[in-house]
Amino acid sequence: MDYEAMDGLEDAGPRVTVRQASRDRADFTMEGVDLSFANSLRRTLLAEVPTMAIDLVEVQANTSSLADEFIAHRLGLIPLNSKNVDDVSYTRDCEYCEQYCDHCSVTLDLHARCTGDEIMKVYARDLVVSEPRPNEWVGLPVITDSLGLGSVICKLRKDQEIRMKCIAKKGIAKEHSKWAPTSAVGFEYDPHNKLKHLDYWYEEDPAKEWPKSTNAAWEDAPQDGEAFDYSAHPGKFYFDVESIGNLEPDAVVLQGIKVLQQKLALVIQELSGDDRNGGANGFGAPRSPDGMQAGGDYGMDQGYTTPFGNTGGQTMYGGGTTPFAGATPYGQSGWQ
Repeated sequence: MDYEAMDGLEDAGPRVTVRQASRDRADFTMEGVDLSFANSLRRTLLAEVPTMAIDLVEVQANTSSLADEFIAHRLGLIPLNSKNVDDVSYTRDCEYCEQYCDHCSVTLDLHARCTGDEIMKVYARDLVVSEPRPNEWVGLPVITDSLGLGSVICKLRKDQEIRMKCIAKKGIAKEHSKWAPTSAVGFEYDPHNKLKHLDYWYEEDPAKEWPKSTNAAWEDAPQDGEAFDYSAHPGKFYFDVESIGNLEPDAVVLQGIKVLQQKLALVIQELSGDDRNGGANGFGAPRSPDGMQAGGDYGMDQGYTTPFGNTGGQTMYGGGTTPFAGATPYGQSGWQ
């Protein structure tokens, strides 16, 4: 996987050299781009690559020692396979439902009951994916340990039981970290600090107190007495992408580049006044599952349902109002 340009094509565009690749990590260098682009890609990899995660939990039974919210939070942080996540629609863009359906979500059922005297552990492997779903990969819990158990969800004593229905949706980490595709993205340039972008604090000797990274071996060290080049710019960037398992690291990078292209296309569209693709949503830029509902603000999805069948934000009195018909007991009609 070496994308470095061939001889004679050094100025043809961005060049990528993969130094190390594994199931959960990709270490590569990028050249032929400027600092703003490289940093934009880093930020996109961290926060705007869409993945699948459990977003709604319907608790049918829970007699464990953990509260419903505690278990729901744990379920949301279990990595789910997000291969070909583009096959899944965002909930608010779904033409077939208002909350969730087979086109915009994946349903996972969890049912466990302890019948013995020993403490029973409930693992991610106990999540059962329901059919149908957008494709054969999305929604499966990511299990990487040698025993094939996955993350521990809770522990049960004799006669304790949990039964829950989990709804996984498509989203991005900018909305919640449970949608993060990476655990970390290492980023470095100018390992010898030739550009003096860093001003090291030190007590005696900065060379000893600030050892060089392994990336320093990929660039020539500055010579003693070498004049400072005021017109120099960083030209080589070092990335170390570590996936949490829901996407392979090379897929994370490719998705990040795709998302960045979509965002730049939106900027060009707005500047040119071209609305032929249906406005800002024409390019399908990444968003949270229900973050831009009609008449609401970004990121205002409540993420739960009430026993009265409302979709959050409403009370048992209907209409999203209080028993005082929009006013407080003190006579004020809302926040001032």
